[in-house]
Order: sequence, then structure tokens, then C-alpha cells
Amino acid sequence: MWYRVFGISAVEPAPADLTAHLLAAGLRVEPHFKGDDLGWTSGELRLPGREALIALDRYLAKEDELRDDLNAYAAELETMNHSPNNIALMAHVIQTQQLLTLRKPQAATDEVTLEKILVATCQYLASQTAGVYQIDGQGWFAADGSLLIQED
Repeated sequence: MWYRVFGISAVEPAPADLTAHLLAAGLRVEPHFKGDDLGWTSGELRLPGREALIALDRYLAKEDELRDDLNAYAAELETMNHSPNNIALMAHVIQTQQLLTLRKPQAATDEVTLEKILVATCQYLASQTAGVYQIDGQGWFAADGSLLIQED
């Protein structure tokens, strides 16, 4: 399952601040990030004492040729006219400067903790990038966790 953060700010969320945020919420992870001259590009959040890890990737709209993908998300949102939020979300996705993706590990023993870490990470990254986030099969959410559009 995929979790995606669509940030309209180009400000890079600091991995150390993300880790501190999760720790303050009682969620321990071991962060491992890689990057280049444009900031971090990928990372892992390892759960201490468990084999499960959450993979993160950070894509920049100007550098990583995301326009086709962002247009596809916008087109999907345009069809969700059952929600009054679809047009605003469509505009938000079109303005996205960075797309951050998280992948939920398939074999995890503690689903509750894992879900808490994934959602807390999405909310933090969305708050740091003036973003919204989307969870496959669940919907689109504001940075504070408010449901904006439910997916079927």
C-alpha cells in the first residue's frame, strides 16, 4: 500500500526533525536517508527490533519529470465530483513542488504501530510542505488528518 504527500512548498523536510516528531509521539524509528545536492531523495524508517521498514522517496517536480504523474492524479480527482473538495485538491496536485512517497511493508507483525508511524509521517511531511496526503484505498487528507475525499 502506498502513502503519498503532495507538497506545494519546495522546502525540504529535515529527516532529523521528522524523527524527533515521531519520537515525541512515542513512535521510535531508526532513520536512514540518502541524498544529493538537492537534498534527501530516499530513506528508510526502520522499526527497532523488527524486520519491517518503511521506504520513503522524495521527488522534486522540477527535477524528476513528475508532471505526467501529477496530471494523472489531478485527472482522477476531477472525476471525484461527489466531493466538494475535488477541484481544490486537483489544483493543489497541479501545483505540487515535491511528491513524497511511503511504502507500507507487506510483512509486518505490528500493524497498529506501523499504521501510526505511516500516518504520523504523512501528517508531519504534509505540514512541513504545505501539503495534503493520499492513502491508497482510503482517501485524501489534510495535514491535520481531516478526510477531504474518501476513496472507494
